[in-house]
Amino acid sequence: VQLQASGGGLVQTGGSLRLSCAASGRTFTDYAMGWFRQAPGKEREFVTGISSSGGSASYGDSVKGRFTISRDNAKNTVYLQMSSLKPEDTAVYYCAADHRSLLRLVCSTQAEMCDSWGQGTQVTVSS
Repeated sequence: VQLQASGGGLVQTGGSLRLSCAASGRTFTDYAMGWFRQAPGKEREFVTGISSSGGSASYGDSVKGRFTISRDNAKNTVYLQMSSLKPEDTAVYYCAADHRSLLRLVCSTQAEMCDSWGQGTQVTVSS
């Protein structure tokens, strides 16, 4: 599956931003989806994942209560709504797909095992 992420930008502390990731090439509902991020000088970090149906989601501790993942299977798109943004949220955000389970993003703990990656979109939060 090919992934195309968009929606990044510059936002002030406390602001909101919504990222989108459009999928093509394969059956979208065959994949759990998720988002990772990578800040300069740091390793790639799991942000959130969502089941194939959209009925269940998981979040990294640093974003719980502030970020929300959703998907529209009719549009083959997964979203990341980010609120109460902090400077430490500044990173390149990547969407990812994983076919190994429909119920959760199995590669959340092993990013290298994800099937596909989007190209990344920069999010910068100014203080």
